[in-house]
Amino acid sequence: MLAEKEQQTLVLLTCLEKQLKAGNLWQRKPPSREALASELPFCYDTLRFEQWLQFIFIPKMEFIISNKHVLPTKIALTPIAEQAFNSRIILSKSIINTLSELENLLSV
Repeated sequence: MLAEKEQQTLVLLTCLEKQLKAGNLWQRKPPSREALASELPFCYDTLRFEQWLQFIFIPKMEFIISNKHVLPTKIALTPIAEQAFNSRIILSKSIINTLSELENLLSV
C-alpha cells in the first residue's frame, strides 16, 4: 500500500502524461541512448523538455515510488517548463500547473 504522498504523486504523473498526449507532445519512439545519456540538467543539449519529462522524469519518479525509495523533497520544474513552453503558453498552461502542484506536494 502506498502512502498518501506517493499516491498523489502518481495521480499527478498520470495527469502530466495525459496533458502531454493531449498537446501532441508525447512521442511513440524514444530518443537515442546517446540523447538520453546526457549529463546536463534536463538533457537540454539533446532533448526537448517534454521529451525529458516523458523519458526521464516520469519513469524515474515511478521507479522511486515502485521501489519505495524516498521521494525528492525539493524540485523546481516550473521555471524550466515556462521557458521551454514560452511560445506555446496556452497549450502548456495545464502542464505547468500540474508541475507546480507536484512541486508543492513534494515540498511538504
